Amino acid sequence: MILYILCFILFLVGLYGLLISRNIIKMIISLTIVEFSIFLMLILIGYISGGIAPVVFGQAVAENQVIVDPLPQAMVLTAIVIALATNAMILTMAIRLYKKYGTFDIHEINKLKG
Repeated sequence: MILYILCFILFLVGLYGLLISRNIIKMIISLTIVEFSIFLMLILIGYISGGIAPVVFGQAVAENQVIVDPLPQAMVLTAIVIALATNAMILTMAIRLYKKYGTFDIHEINKLKG
């Protein structure tokens, strides 16, 4: 139970950084922290203590043996790839904003906008 609470605290830290920060780079880092807290939560949901891998070669599985569900792990691997692509796109946009306005500050960019 403590691991779920720690994942929630990590989520709140990332959300706090996302809402409070004025710097685009810090906002991207906070968004990444939020994403990885969700990944950790999904992995924790799929974990079964004492479980074995669902692929067993040449062995018979006992009737009372617990088998771990591989679906959450596959979902997290897919989500990591999507998050990587999203972060790359957001960082590219941040670099373009810096080249145009010369700052990463959101409020300064809003002042220079019009």
